[in-house]
Amino acid sequence: MATPAASSAPLIEKHTIGYVPPEDRHGKVRDLFTLWFGGNIAPLPIVTGALGVQLFHLNLVWGIVAILVGHLVGGVLMALHSAQGPQMGIPQMIQSRAQFGSLGALLVVLIAGVLYIGFFASNIVLAGKSLHGVVDSVPVPVGIVIGAVGSGIIGIIGYRFIHVLNRIGTWVLGIGIVVGFGYIFTHIQTDDFLTRGSFNLSGWLATVSLAALWQIAFAPYVSDYSRYLPADVKVSSTFWTTYLGSALGSSLAFIFGAVAVLATPVGMDTMDAVKMATGSIGPLMLVLFLLSVISHNALNLYGAVLSLITLVQTFAYRWIPTAKSRAVISTIVLLACCFAAVGASKDFIGHFVDMVLVLLVVLVPWTAINLIDFYAIHKGQYDIQSIFQVDGGIYGRYNPQALLAYAIGIAVQIPFMNTPLYVGPVSAHINGADLSWLVGLLVTSPLYFWLANRDTSYRRRMMGGKLASSL
Repeated sequence: MATPAASSAPLIEKHTIGYVPPEDRHGKVRDLFTLWFGGNIAPLPIVTGALGVQLFHLNLVWGIVAILVGHLVGGVLMALHSAQGPQMGIPQMIQSRAQFGSLGALLVVLIAGVLYIGFFASNIVLAGKSLHGVVDSVPVPVGIVIGAVGSGIIGIIGYRFIHVLNRIGTWVLGIGIVVGFGYIFTHIQTDDFLTRGSFNLSGWLATVSLAALWQIAFAPYVSDYSRYLPADVKVSSTFWTTYLGSALGSSLAFIFGAVAVLATPVGMDTMDAVKMATGSIGPLMLVLFLLSVISHNALNLYGAVLSLITLVQTFAYRWIPTAKSRAVISTIVLLACCFAAVGASKDFIGHFVDMVLVLLVVLVPWTAINLIDFYAIHKGQYDIQSIFQVDGGIYGRYNPQALLAYAIGIAVQIPFMNTPLYVGPVSAHINGADLSWLVGLLVTSPLYFWLANRDTSYRRRMMGGKLASSL
């Protein structure tokens, strides 16, 4: 569904974390499919998907089943967050103030910002290595800078340009990965393509968790890319276009990594395996993946900047951030990440993945609280003006119920964790499978619903009294 604003919307986004008024709403629901489909066909999900057969020793069939189950389950949560965008008209992280309070939301916003910056830094390292692999004469540090600048330009221009690029990328990358599959299946270089590995419960659960966590990692910023859609867009339309785009794109990339690894000799690096398995079209595939990294990484920069602006605006509530503010902060983040990435250790991406696994432990209960609050407690009705007030308005500075449920949601995951910092006893007992995310969701969701319904404070009595359309 489009509005007259669609044809007159400026290329450079003028809004940052503020409410998007009806006259500035534009775009079509189908853009969400192309955004999440094209953005997920990239080296990082390919490398992650290969772990099912490399690290957890599944065979092809069970690896594919685990990948599909994980993405189909995790994608539901991610798409439910996306459906909030058109109704609220504000970014996901600032909306968290309605659940946690103006100050209570700071921790989650900070964690999300660190996660985005980590994603951005690791992806520019991957872009630098990919560019060096395509053109040997380009040193990795130079490739890192080129990748960062490309993503930076896209991120600074903002929302509309990101959608345009991913509409193009969906066709190019979609056709590219189908051709890649075709080439691999007709040029298999191993005799154990179908027999290498076997079913093992711990490896299957671990692969399901990897796929589900991949989807959940998008939750803190997925509605940032749907908030410009007209407010009368159907929730179901927003949900399904996001869900199908993300689940399908991610699943294809994960499976592509597993197939490439199985089609080449044991022990090869995943991207080297992709290059070998795709033979004569390998260089073209690497170029496509490189462009995908640069384009999709703009989302990480964009999300990081919105999180930083949200943090600052919490204390400088009279500040009205503009496109210029977003450009300046984007440049600062970009330069800092370039400096860190160029000087980082060779195992930078490995260390980053370790960090993501730890951070997701604290994001899972946030996901549960946000979704329960939006769909079961407030039913999509919030006072936007209160969200931007320094004292939180009717939502207050802190929401004890949300903070208590959040803390318990983190605590119950500990026995089921498997991170570089700590391996819980339950995870150790099932050979390292990490089920902490599932336990966190199952405990936090009903707990917060129960606590929220026992809250008789003014904030809850005002629930439903003001709508998101109050502006």
